[in-house]
Amino acid sequence: MPKQAGTPVTRGHLPHARTSAPYRPTMTVLLAVAALAAVLALATVLGLVLRARTGRAHHRNAARPDQTVADIAPPEAFGPRATLVQFSTPTCARCPATRRQLDVLATQHPGVARLEIDLADRPDLAARFNVLQTPTVLLVDADHAIRTRFGGPPRPPELAAALATVLTQESR
Repeated sequence: MPKQAGTPVTRGHLPHARTSAPYRPTMTVLLAVAALAAVLALATVLGLVLRARTGRAHHRNAARPDQTVADIAPPEAFGPRATLVQFSTPTCARCPATRRQLDVLATQHPGVARLEIDLADRPDLAARFNVLQTPTVLLVDADHAIRTRFGGPPRPPELAAALATVLTQESR
């Protein structure tokens, strides 16, 4: 039956009518700004920590048996004194500069070679050596044991110092 003009509308006729208190937002603007500021602060701190760790030398005190690199390439690919093993991917933006840096360092020291492993072709090595970013560089001694690891492009002074340590220990 259609309603006639002038008929009052009661709450029972409107399914969307509220019977509770008026709507109040559960998050105020101030609370939203504070939450956003907290998230930005946390992201900034995490970014600074990761940036500080990138390119730093991580020395290996004791080589584990599964951490030798002797089986990842033919023997002639390794240098007789040391090898700089670079793990990279085709989409890595920082890998070409790292490649040039390692090539220069290898040519300055007789008996040092640079070996590049494309993780797109060898994903098993990413898991084996726990490569979480590219480039990752391993400094390997004459016995193919990992002596130093760099996550990200190596910082030149740290890389030169680590290589000098390996070369002086090798000459003893």
